[in-house]
Amino acid sequence: MKLSRMAAFSSSLVLGAVLALTGAGTAQADSSAQAVDYVALGDSYSSGLGAGSYESSSGSCKRSTRAYPRLWANANAPSSFAFTACSGARTNDVAAGQLGPLTSGTDLVSLTIGGNDAGFADVMTTCVLQSESSCLSRIAQAKSYVDTTLPGRLDSVYDAIRGKAPAARVVVLGYPRFYKLNGSCIAGLSETERSAINGAADHLNAAIAKRAADHGFTFADVVGTFTGHEICSGSSWLHSLNWFNIGESYHPTAAGQSGGYLPVFNAND
Repeated sequence: MKLSRMAAFSSSLVLGAVLALTGAGTAQADSSAQAVDYVALGDSYSSGLGAGSYESSSGSCKRSTRAYPRLWANANAPSSFAFTACSGARTNDVAAGQLGPLTSGTDLVSLTIGGNDAGFADVMTTCVLQSESSCLSRIAQAKSYVDTTLPGRLDSVYDAIRGKAPAARVVVLGYPRFYKLNGSCIAGLSETERSAINGAADHLNAAIAKRAADHGFTFADVVGTFTGHEICSGSSWLHSLNWFNIGESYHPTAAGQSGGYLPVFNAND
């Protein structure tokens, strides 16, 4: 009887210790999950141009409260959050003006960059306003830039990020394809032009993914989440050409940020 009581007492001590350790472990995990210092860098696809609800303090950078970095921060309550992404940014702009919040204690970094370096805006302007042959020629020029010049520019900004935040997980997000081929659009660009623009997006993503991988960064592809929500899909998460707000043309809507970018970032953060 005494032995049974002693065994029961010992078991209760062991169980109590296990529960205490489990509780402590859970509390520690919860604490570490929240103790994330997050910095969001990049261009308009990260700042949220096209999603509306812009922070007045961001000025021409057009940082939106509906952009995926802000949505992630709202949902995850990191210990610190710095949002320096800016509409129109190129690789040199990120390196020169956005890296201030990065430190050795930064845990998580996100960015989209490279589209403006490759001439995204000029490609679309050419394709909308000029002939099909001019459009295809401008796309070929952009792809050549992606092959010859962009890798070095990406290396430079990626090196700068790693130098300032050596321990951070860096998630580099790509760009969506713009068009659903044989979709609901009748007027506007030809199918040949739309297909070539989609191909250029794939070409750009492949180059960015390669450079990201070579730096030990994670590349997060958004083509899949935007599939079925391209321009001409009838349920687009991208603005088409908007003559009343040219800047927002060909950028994700609020739904594109929350449904296209945020889930991909969540899966790779």
